[in-house]
Amino acid sequence: MTQTGSTDLSRRRLLGIFAAGIVAAAPTYSNAFGFLRGAGDIRRVRMYSGRTGESLDTIYWIDGKYVAESLKEINHFMRDVRTGTVHRIDARTLDIMAAAHRMMDVSEPYMLLSGYRSPQTNSALRSNTRGVARNSLHMQGQAADLRLKSRSVSQMARAAEACASGGVGRYSRSNFVHMDCGPVRTWGG
Repeated sequence: MTQTGSTDLSRRRLLGIFAAGIVAAAPTYSNAFGFLRGAGDIRRVRMYSGRTGESLDTIYWIDGKYVAESLKEINHFMRDVRTGTVHRIDARTLDIMAAAHRMMDVSEPYMLLSGYRSPQTNSALRSNTRGVARNSLHMQGQAADLRLKSRSVSQMARAAEACASGGVGRYSRSNFVHMDCGPVRTWGG
């Protein structure tokens, strides 16, 4: 027998209740990537967008499996806001972002400046902004430009670099850090 109305809990609501319990019980790890290994792990990403006013706080990995519904939500959140184009975001980039966030021991969500970029948007940015790569990993859904009010560019970059899992760019003048799942490399100041 199915129930309707306010007593009907959606799958998403149940997942949220389950995830909240896991978060509350999650141990603190001294190794930054410790939470990326082993059974019982969770991975969470928290962001907001100054451009759209949207926020996101979701657990996208539970017990060794990515949560498809959460990944779809992240793909939409990290879309190219200039064109509205949604693209699959590489989960490895999310893992770097989550690990760096956890290492910094902050509760503040990331401010997402740029996630996925369509080729049209990347080209327009290249013609107006210094430092935009022609073949940017943003166009592959493999990069994010992020900011935290409570942490400096240097602190954020050091946390991302400690992951040793992709590229980390410091943009001190613009107050953001680029994180991607491409080859391990660093740039900027």
